[in-house]
Amino acid sequence: MDQNEILSRVDHTILAPAATWDQVKAVCDEGRQFGVASVCIPPRYVKRASDYVGNSLKICTVIGFPNGYCTPEVKVFETEDAIRDGADEIDMVINQGLAKSGDWEGVLEEIKAVKASCKGRILKVIVEACNFSQEEKLTLCRVVSMSGADFIKTSTGFAAGGATVEDVLLFRTHISPDMRVKAAGGIRTFEQAQAMIEAGADRIGASALVGLVR
Repeated sequence: MDQNEILSRVDHTILAPAATWDQVKAVCDEGRQFGVASVCIPPRYVKRASDYVGNSLKICTVIGFPNGYCTPEVKVFETEDAIRDGADEIDMVINQGLAKSGDWEGVLEEIKAVKASCKGRILKVIVEACNFSQEEKLTLCRVVSMSGADFIKTSTGFAAGGATVEDVLLFRTHISPDMRVKAAGGIRTFEQAQAMIEAGADRIGASALVGLVR
């Protein structure tokens, strides 16, 4: 798999807390130059980025990020606001405390509420896999599959661990056939990205790959 093919599956990402518009603009320019799947940027910059790129690039943003413990109502509002501003794709963080407590119905209903607010846009559900046991990950696969979301996503990139080949394989094996997997967190080389794709990832979240293009 060549670099261009890998980049076509990448959400080129800038989510640093102190990210500036100039940095986001540069990521948009790189995204167009290298033909990435989307740019994943902070909500504050969605409208400006959407106006800047027009229809030449997909805009992705994050909801309930990075901890996921705001209320469902806040996540719905954030989603609706992002879509009004021009977001094409939404990456939401689940309420991990509900999941750890076994309130799977609460997790499911929150995802379904956000999905309904997406109005047909792609929804990726970030489960922060490093915080869960194998059994909990299997349950997350079932819950996210039931929600109507489009992707299950491994990580925010802000937790103790990121994407692993093992988690991608597990998700690919246990989610519904019509769902996809996004691997994100700690993917810094094309070799790592290719390993994730070969394991079953359809999308890669990364910030460093375009800087490695030869």
